[in-house]
Amino acid sequence: MTVRALATPRSLKTKSARLEARITQDLHMTVKRAAEIQGRTMTDFVIHALQMAATSAIAQSELVHLSVKDQQAFANALIAPNKPNAALKRAFTKAQKLLSA
Repeated sequence: MTVRALATPRSLKTKSARLEARITQDLHMTVKRAAEIQGRTMTDFVIHALQMAATSAIAQSELVHLSVKDQQAFANALIAPNKPNAALKRAFTKAQKLLSA
């Protein structure tokens, strides 16, 4: 087996992208101090903080917040759903025909 065969294929290597940002000198010093406290490089600190903030923002956007009244309405709809009206029955029949074709 050759050395080339043991190398990771290009398609499996993680590709990186560059991110640049202009920050104030004060923020630079704050980030540098925080990174030193955690024993990280500034790059590692920034990447970790950025990943945590992005993950948190996405998680928050995917949460559904319901008022107590909305929660009760949702629970009631699950417990005792309304009977389908004529329009819903027609839509269901049409969907069945389209899906079986």
